[in-house]
Amino acid sequence: MKKLSIIGMPMDLGQMRRGVDMGPSAIRYAGINERLKPLFDQIHDLGDISIGRPEVVVDKESNLRNLDLVAEKSTLLSEKVDEVIQAGSFPLVLGGDHSIAIGTLAGVSKHYNNLGVIWYDAHGDLNTAETSPSGNIHGMPLAVSIGLGHSKLTDIGGFAPKIKPENIVIIGARSLDDGEKELIKEKGIKVYTMHEVDRLGMTTVIEETITYLKDKTDGVHLSLDLDGLDPNDAPGVGTPVIGGISYRESHLAMELLEEAKIITSAEFVEVNPILDEKNKTATIAVGLMASLFGEKLL
Repeated sequence: MKKLSIIGMPMDLGQMRRGVDMGPSAIRYAGINERLKPLFDQIHDLGDISIGRPEVVVDKESNLRNLDLVAEKSTLLSEKVDEVIQAGSFPLVLGGDHSIAIGTLAGVSKHYNNLGVIWYDAHGDLNTAETSPSGNIHGMPLAVSIGLGHSKLTDIGGFAPKIKPENIVIIGARSLDDGEKELIKEKGIKVYTMHEVDRLGMTTVIEETITYLKDKTDGVHLSLDLDGLDPNDAPGVGTPVIGGISYRESHLAMELLEEAKIITSAEFVEVNPILDEKNKTATIAVGLMASLFGEKLL
């Protein structure tokens, strides 16, 4: 039986621009349940993890914004994701800013010895407190998940690291900080920048990614930031970077991943309806999810 569990994570604590906390609502409004219903035997929408309206607090020691709150809420998300997988359901998490991946990966990685991660994003999200220009935790979730960063974040779930650098593929990168570039080289993280996407084509990028991950991983998590797409297609994101992946290329990527049957959990993040045009970005997110889960044109 094919079961899906939807978890809303309306957290905007990892960055400065308000509105991304409304992402899960916007995605639901765009018809996620109706669109995915034919593709599953059961769909359970588990509602949203409660975030509240906390004040912004900068941790004096680390200069990280909302450190304790992000750690607390990420722990709640990791426990919910863990429960969903134990119940034999596919966890689909709706963000929220990309810091939510800290919690998602903490919950998912408990169930795998060699979890692979496809990070579909304009950014590397590999900053630490030392390299971050902003102190915003949404630029750090991938670093945290490989065990780099503040222990309140890396040790969620009681173990670290959650994933190995050699089990990561970043797709669509076009805005990397200097510290991230050094870390990518040092750790040997596989990255397809927009240069490679343009040069090779999305079909080759995804086929190579599948080949790279298939034999050495026992599950693959897809973390899709809508800012991986070009802002012309997905304008409702907090940190848009021009020259991104097209809407059609992204559908192709999802379709190829579905055919390969390697994705075992997923999250879609950084939908910000305040910055959007008529809920366009949330609608695109739902369309990409449908492709990922097997919706066909014919």
